Amino acid sequence: MPNQDFELPEGTHTVILGLGDACGIMRGKRIPASHWDTICKNGNALSIALFAIDMTCDVWDTPYVSFDNGYPDMHMFPLTKPVALPWEPGVAISFARAEGMDHKPVPIDPRNALIRQVERAAEMGFEVNVGTELEFYLLDPETMKPKDEGIQVYGLERAAELEHVLGPIRSQINECGIPIEQSNPEYAAGQVEVNIRYDEALTAADRVVMFRTLVKQLAGAHGYKATFMAKPFFEESGNGFHVHYSLWKGGKNAFADDGRLNGIGRNFVAGVQKRMAEAAVTGSPTVNGYRRRQPYTFCPINTTWGIDNRTVGIRIIEGSDSAVRVEKRDAGADSNPYLLLAADLAAGLDGIEQGMEPSPICEGNGYEVEDADPIPTDLATAIELARGSDWLKDVIGETQYELYMQICERELGFYNDFIANQVTQLERDRYLGNF
Repeated sequence: MPNQDFELPEGTHTVILGLGDACGIMRGKRIPASHWDTICKNGNALSIALFAIDMTCDVWDTPYVSFDNGYPDMHMFPLTKPVALPWEPGVAISFARAEGMDHKPVPIDPRNALIRQVERAAEMGFEVNVGTELEFYLLDPETMKPKDEGIQVYGLERAAELEHVLGPIRSQINECGIPIEQSNPEYAAGQVEVNIRYDEALTAADRVVMFRTLVKQLAGAHGYKATFMAKPFFEESGNGFHVHYSLWKGGKNAFADDGRLNGIGRNFVAGVQKRMAEAAVTGSPTVNGYRRRQPYTFCPINTTWGIDNRTVGIRIIEGSDSAVRVEKRDAGADSNPYLLLAADLAAGLDGIEQGMEPSPICEGNGYEVEDADPIPTDLATAIELARGSDWLKDVIGETQYELYMQICERELGFYNDFIANQVTQLERDRYLGNF
């Protein structure tokens, strides 16, 4: 890919240049404007370890990068034109792409998995459009609990109370080049949802990575701690990452006929259904992520599908031809968007190529469909299914797959070790006074 020579906004003294790591967290560097031209031409060196660390920045020996090879460098190059941060005068931000020292793609860059599926779709004649909806909590940074109380989903009074922080999130992130469609209070105190306008798949995924880091920065500037953790409070609503897919050909929505989901759309749904269970780790890589998956919580527990039905795993939105789309609802807001979208697209494209047909449509409560194929509700099962999936390994790429599976397995190991080495309050309450 040719290097881009991007001009800086007037008055810029510092540029933030970053990209998504193995967990979809944006990491990078702050660069003086005086050095920007050199960065555009030659890139910026940083360790490939960026793609081989977990969310805590823990490093371990992986198949691609380790102590044995010294954790070598790669380069990142600007991918997008720098845009000024409205809340930090003189500072601009640019999204980057990674390149190995051999000028080839880095095998453990998760973005590559999505690139392959987008290219595959293009070979089939399709352009992939993706819309994203992310939920997150705004918390008191000292107590780590919501500042407000009670559930006020869609509540305009609650929205007004939060406008001092949500208003800047909408308007200023929009100024940063991420088109925000709307925001609203969600189904818990402190919980909100912000929707990003649909775009082509790679752009949509890049925007999710940048959006999460910008939300955290803006929230901090207004006295809040923002978290995209999947289930911060067990008794409250979890944070979902709902993804809307449509394929376009010749300027027309390939999923739509007269405002209804057509045969190609049904094929796509069938493919996604087939792989939802074995690809579950791409939507939830932690123990916490599976705490969302409870019946009657608006988070799916099976692969059911239906028209405008929020109890199913795959919700179909119909209307005008341009509006017809497939919404997949199982992922957590903390998932890696590149791996999530890559797996979903690969499955859906398989469905189209193989002419698959989905299960009977669910017209009622998806949680009560007894013969529906389940999706994992715990990380151990998700890992087992993913480890048995040659399909997932092929989609992600063998080296990337092994690294990501190690992240998931380490998370499960940390949790199991913690539980095994403490006496819980439940044990004390149950046994202390009775034995």
